[in-house]
Amino acid sequence: MLFQMTKKLFPLLLLIITMTNAQEVKVSSGKVERFENFKSKYVDARNIDVWLPDGYSNNQKYAVLYMHDGQMLYDAESAWNKQSWEIDEIAGTLLSENKIRNCIVVGIWNNGQKRHQEYFPQKPFSKFSDAQKEFISNDLLKKGKINTVFNPISDNYLQFLVTELKPFIDQTYSVKTDQANTFIAGSSMGGLISMYAICEYPRIFGGAACLSTHWTGIYQLNDNPIPEVLLTYLKTNLPNPKNHKLYFDCGDKTLDSLYPSLQKRADVIIQKKGYTTANWTSQYFPGKDHTEKAWQERLHIPLEFLLKD
Repeated sequence: MLFQMTKKLFPLLLLIITMTNAQEVKVSSGKVERFENFKSKYVDARNIDVWLPDGYSNNQKYAVLYMHDGQMLYDAESAWNKQSWEIDEIAGTLLSENKIRNCIVVGIWNNGQKRHQEYFPQKPFSKFSDAQKEFISNDLLKKGKINTVFNPISDNYLQFLVTELKPFIDQTYSVKTDQANTFIAGSSMGGLISMYAICEYPRIFGGAACLSTHWTGIYQLNDNPIPEVLLTYLKTNLPNPKNHKLYFDCGDKTLDSLYPSLQKRADVIIQKKGYTTANWTSQYFPGKDHTEKAWQERLHIPLEFLLKD
């Protein structure tokens, strides 16, 4: 009997130990619980930062927003470029003003050198010829985004999210587990994988926010085969507009200068699928660049769009 009790308590004890040893994350609203080196059979271990709003209670149920590049979400001082999304402050303010439903945020750290491999849609990549794959690899190698031949592993990354991380969050926190209360968001390559996630798992995710979506996949437009293949994938795999929400946006400075024309093409595809202003929005921000500061300034827009009751 003692053995059985110990066996049942062990996961809880492990959870407490993991959280107790975690580095404190500085936030201006709510609190962050960090799970260090969260293990997976699909991808490398990584930190998971879960933001809980002020007044979080097990007596309520919360929607869940999964966000990529988790190390860039909360504390600018700990980020490599001293910028962050400030999701805690923005979501906390919107909650206090009753502009969004009760929610928590799950920040999934990226994997550094494997970020591009984990975030690049894998099924579209399989459509390229060997010569096109070599072209893509060479561009990413030159930019220092990879250190070997490029082979996306985004299907494994999404398996991790859907079959390992989401069940853990569902069991650990007082959350609504249905599609209508499960969302995913990111910027740049994080926007691209968010688009891929809702297309691949429409029964899991009810909405996606894709900021400054990196439609080019690499860092040039000339002779780039990627946008055409990604847009073809989008046309074929968009989820049903009756029970999904999509948010896209872009600026036009620095890397965002590559996106406006491609986003317009994506918008046409989305409209033809049957999306309307009730479940889809595409925003253009002239003069805005490809930085966390720019995304932070407009983050309230996709949060309100996805999470309004």
